[in-house]
Amino acid sequence: MKRNRGAVIIQSNNKVLLIKRKRENQVYYVFPGGGIEKGETAEEAAKREALEELGVRVNIHECLQEVEHNGTQYYFRAEILEGEIGTGVGEEFTDQTRNRGSYHPMWIDVTHLTSIGVRPREVADRILES
Repeated sequence: MKRNRGAVIIQSNNKVLLIKRKRENQVYYVFPGGGIEKGETAEEAAKREALEELGVRVNIHECLQEVEHNGTQYYFRAEILEGEIGTGVGEEFTDQTRNRGSYHPMWIDVTHLTSIGVRPREVADRILES
C-alpha cells in the first residue's frame, strides 16, 4: 500500500538526530517521520511526527530530498524550537501490543552516516554532500 510520508532532518554540532530501530533481528536507523494523514501537508506531518516520535516542536525549513518508496517521502530540514528529545508519546512508545520493534532517538555523528544502516541511504548521502 502506497502512503506518502513527511520526515525531519535535525542537525546540530555535526550530528544528526535519528531513530535507532531494532526489528526482526535487524538494527537500522531512520529519520523521524511518518505517514501523511488526510487533510495534512507533508510539512504538517513532519512537525506532528517530530512531536510524536521525539517529543519536540520543530520549525520546518526546505525539503532536502524526495524519495519514491511506497509513495513519496519528503525529508525536511528542521530545527528544534522546544521540547525534550526522548519524550515522544506516539503509538510507537505507548502501544506495547504493536510488536513493531524498538525506537530509540539518538544523535549520530554525521561522519558515521556511511558506516551505519541509515534508511533511506540517499538522504544520508545528500546530508554528507551538503
